Amino acid sequence: MAQIIQNLPELVSFLEDLPEPRIVMDGDYRIVAANLAYRREFSGGRPVVGRLCYEVSHHFTVPCDQAGESCPLQGSRTDGQARRALHLHHTPRGEEHVDVETTPVRNESGRIAYFVETMRVVRHASGRPAAQGLVGRSPAFTRMLERVMRVAPSEAAVMLLGETGTGKELVARVIHEASGRSAGPFVAVDCSGLTETLFESELFGYEKGAFTGADHRKQGLVEAASGGSLFLDEIGELPLTLQVKLLRLLEGGTYRRVGGVETLRADFRLICATHRNLTAMVKAEDFRRDLYFRVNTFPVRMPSLRERPEDLPLLAESLLARVAPDRTLRLTGAARELLARLPFEGNIRELRNLLERASLLADGEEIEARHLLDDDENGVAATRLGLAALTPEGDGVRFFVRGAVAPPAPTPASEGEWPTLEQNERRYLMWAVAHHQGDRPSLAHRLGLSTRTLFRKLKDIDG
Repeated sequence: MAQIIQNLPELVSFLEDLPEPRIVMDGDYRIVAANLAYRREFSGGRPVVGRLCYEVSHHFTVPCDQAGESCPLQGSRTDGQARRALHLHHTPRGEEHVDVETTPVRNESGRIAYFVETMRVVRHASGRPAAQGLVGRSPAFTRMLERVMRVAPSEAAVMLLGETGTGKELVARVIHEASGRSAGPFVAVDCSGLTETLFESELFGYEKGAFTGADHRKQGLVEAASGGSLFLDEIGELPLTLQVKLLRLLEGGTYRRVGGVETLRADFRLICATHRNLTAMVKAEDFRRDLYFRVNTFPVRMPSLRERPEDLPLLAESLLARVAPDRTLRLTGAARELLARLPFEGNIRELRNLLERASLLADGEEIEARHLLDDDENGVAATRLGLAALTPEGDGVRFFVRGAVAPPAPTPASEGEWPTLEQNERRYLMWAVAHHQGDRPSLAHRLGLSTRTLFRKLKDIDG
């Protein structure tokens, strides 16, 4: 132990002037040293030495792994290897996404004596309302962001998978900005708009006189992306004939302008996106297998808005600031409740459009439920959203699931007397049976039950 204590000042001195925030911890999660960058960015002027890392970073009373988080220190202590995790850390600016890397430090006998933890704040995403960039803090969003931050510094080809409107181009820009090519250009190409005639001239450019109307040399998008990133959006829309030409570019790394003889070398980082199931397309021979393995080195699945309901209020506040930057708009309680009920098949893009329209309809600073289902399009919007807007009430409108009245509220039967969970379930099932227009299997599906479970529960009620 004497040897460990003797070497600690040397370790602290080495870390002190490094640009990234770092702390030294013992095996009991206690901070024994913090460098200048950490004190400046994370301490908020308060001393951190002697405190527990999870108390400082998360305001937890137990280690991260006991609070439902992944704990890199616990993992590093178990296998003796460096570990990484993406966490939401408390900072003087509020909670922020932080990429945490924990490295064990061994003494002369080979035993782990300390752990050095390096913090890298993710500047391209926020866990708070933000006027630009990615916004979210749900588990689904955090998992996606962790994969993004792992692949961003590399040169690996990235494939962004997910439904339309989930923000794939925004994530592609984050990957570019967090990479070593951030000083270079980011060039986006919509593959769904490329015909066979346009493909080569748009991607590779052309020489003067290459065809009728080519009265000057044109730089192609591949050349424009040199030193930066090339984003091929909706790559699943490329016909097989164009897939061959793209594969040739990726395999050879060279190309020629249309009508030219000079061979040019491509220099870009490839990022692709699609809402299609490429695996199924490969099996159906609608997408080339060899191209699939070229572009799908590191897949990142984009969560739909339905998979991250915790982020809806955060996204709504952020988007309101973006669509109406000169106003201080806020949602009423009824408007928030309405948003929480919507299916958002168009995901974040649909949410943005809905809020932008509502901001134009609202005269004051409050967006009410009626602004989200305005009178001019009330019938159309209600049908599309599966809701029925009824009479104005309070700050907006009353709304219920179309074709039904409100389900019974689980309220106390009388002062001091509460119904049991079984009684509330029985009451709810009786209501569901009375108002569902369809057979029992469809009712079971609507309630999230198996048909067998529903029949058993109904039999208990009747029996």
